[in-house]
Amino acid sequence: MRRGLGQWAVAVVALLAAGTLTACGEEERPVREVAVELPTAAPVEQPQEAPADAPSEEPPAVAAMGGRPSPSASAKPKPGAKPTRKTTAPLARPKPPTETQVPPAPPKPVDDGCKPSYRGTKATQSQVKAALSDAAARTYWPTSAPDIRIPSALLKATAWQESGWQSNIVACDGGVGLMQVMPATAEWMNQRFGQSYDIDAYRDNAYLGGTYLAWLTKYIGDMYFESDYRLDASLCTAELNSCLLNAVIAAYNYGHGAVAREDQPLAVPNPQYAVTYTQLTLTTL
Repeated sequence: MRRGLGQWAVAVVALLAAGTLTACGEEERPVREVAVELPTAAPVEQPQEAPADAPSEEPPAVAAMGGRPSPSASAKPKPGAKPTRKTTAPLARPKPPTETQVPPAPPKPVDDGCKPSYRGTKATQSQVKAALSDAAARTYWPTSAPDIRIPSALLKATAWQESGWQSNIVACDGGVGLMQVMPATAEWMNQRFGQSYDIDAYRDNAYLGGTYLAWLTKYIGDMYFESDYRLDASLCTAELNSCLLNAVIAAYNYGHGAVAREDQPLAVPNPQYAVTYTQLTLTTL
């Protein structure tokens, strides 16, 4: 949720695609380094009741996941999905957004020399794994978009890139925890979805990150993809703005406003940076 695309987008490539998938765009931006303690093993908690279109209380994901994100993981189609579109390409001229109130813009990049801090007790890798799996198992838009699902691999890769699965890390720009949620964004998401998630609690932090990914999926999906919410790497082509998955990846770090712009084509920022790290990550994960 912080700026800087880094290896996160490319971790998703390794997790969600058999081929190359990147999140990219128009111009380079400085990227804040985050100290990462690499886990030796790899990645649950119950959500609260909320009004319509708040996350539902689905059971935790059953599938066990390994330590760090694995190149073999992939998104799977959901049963009962609505008919697919004839074309998966984004609309050249987007529709007006269905969500008229939007989260706050991300903060400006901070000094590269700044070091993150830590507060509270660090969750174990098994606890982190369970929390991310649980967040992926939920239905975030049960009323207006029940077919939106956030792939477990996407959540795990996001948390890996954002925090190295460190639940107690606080970045220099204010990003907190596993999903590097900004306090202002957490406040907005709690208000929008009628929740009271605690940004410092690692389980709630995973829910907040999943909620934001789900909101971006609907916001961008409604504007550019005619409400086709599939976060499927197989729909992505060599054109970096070709699929919803790439757009959501980019928007998580750069903000929705840098990706989905009224009356303008879909944008996926920072191509060269993403491509470079895609090649690196695919050979090291």
